[in-house]
Amino acid sequence: MVDVSQHELVPEHTLLDEPAVEEVLEEYQVKRTNLPKIKRRDPALPDDAEPGDVVRIERDSRTTDTAVIYRLVVQ
Repeated sequence: MVDVSQHELVPEHTLLDEPAVEEVLEEYQVKRTNLPKIKRRDPALPDDAEPGDVVRIERDSRTTDTAVIYRLVVQ
């Protein structure tokens, strides 16, 4: 079976620890539930991602070198 998360077109997905999540929420002045969602069964997520975790996704961008987005893992 193919590991989709290792494909060259899939951006890097990183689980954030709780202090990092708090920094992100404070920086953007949002609640955790206001973040865009990503389903737990998304094949690009790390295996240890659980609902309620926040994932940092870093992808290539045409206008900047990289674009960083944050997603809340949901069921």
